[in-house]
Amino acid sequence: MIQHQQMMRRLAAIDAQGFTLFEVLIAMAILALALPILLGLRNWDLNLHSRAADITAATMLAQEKLIEAELSPVYPIGETTGDFRNPPPGYQVPGDVANRAEQYRWKRIITTTPLTAVREVKIQILWQQGATDEVLEASTYVFAPTAGF
Repeated sequence: MIQHQQMMRRLAAIDAQGFTLFEVLIAMAILALALPILLGLRNWDLNLHSRAADITAATMLAQEKLIEAELSPVYPIGETTGDFRNPPPGYQVPGDVANRAEQYRWKRIITTTPLTAVREVKIQILWQQGATDEVLEASTYVFAPTAGF
């Protein structure tokens, strides 16, 4: 029993001493390595989130332009460009829609295909992402009957 009490006193004395300087330095070194890595990952995550939001918006705008092209009665061969300052055709909700997607531009390219009555419609949505130009492209095929049909 006496031996057990002496052992407990020794353990209590060791616990009362706290951390050694070496242990504190090791902990600080681990923090010094880990924190910049974790903060860098956080910045990377924010960039990915911003890029995902831009791609989502560009996809919705491309879909709008594809539908607009599909509903068109004529499909002239060539390239057309524009921006998104005006509301889309058929927009009926009141309110301010000016500059709804001011950083985005669009390009529509209509080309022929081996089938004379079919046209390929490509829509490119362009925007600036930092120092680089980003492009999202979507395409569809439309039936463009000739006068003989």
